[in-house]
Amino acid sequence: MKCLEKGLVAWLTGLPGSGKTTIAGRVAERLRAEGYRVELIDGDWARKTVSVGSGFTREERMNHLRRIAWITRLLARNGVVVLASFVSPYRDARKMIREIVEEEALFLEVYVKASLETVIRRDPKGLYKKALAGEIKHMTGIDDPYESPENPWLVIDTDKASVEESVNLLYSRLKTILNELPVVCEG
Repeated sequence: MKCLEKGLVAWLTGLPGSGKTTIAGRVAERLRAEGYRVELIDGDWARKTVSVGSGFTREERMNHLRRIAWITRLLARNGVVVLASFVSPYRDARKMIREIVEEEALFLEVYVKASLETVIRRDPKGLYKKALAGEIKHMTGIDDPYESPENPWLVIDTDKASVEESVNLLYSRLKTILNELPVVCEG
């Protein structure tokens, strides 16, 4: 086990279906195999646990993401590498998240970029189909905006990169930073 003095939060943002959780999950597995304490937090888990009943209006999303930001901050300040996978569609929401986390830990914004055409084609949960049929409201990319990051730490373009290439890119960039963080115990 590698105990970091302080962890970090890698916040993966992008359209639903862009590959955020898939990439984060595989990177988490690799880091755990190396002995790091890692937590993967994604929107589905959060809405079933700490944000039950939270809706998708702008205000509801902001409140939901504020809760998650505090959770990631607490984990990271205690030496955990946090991979957070959330659509987090608004720049001001991501700014708020960054401000909360950076008071005590490193925050890395990762833009998992995919075109609307690609995510509609992938549509792993059938959400775009329902949104296009008018069955659900506030769907990011359809009737709610996605404001792409202006200056992310890393961009992963899943229109061009395979899942494995995407995982390798995030993993290698994270390892560069993790290798520089103070370790308080190993073994």
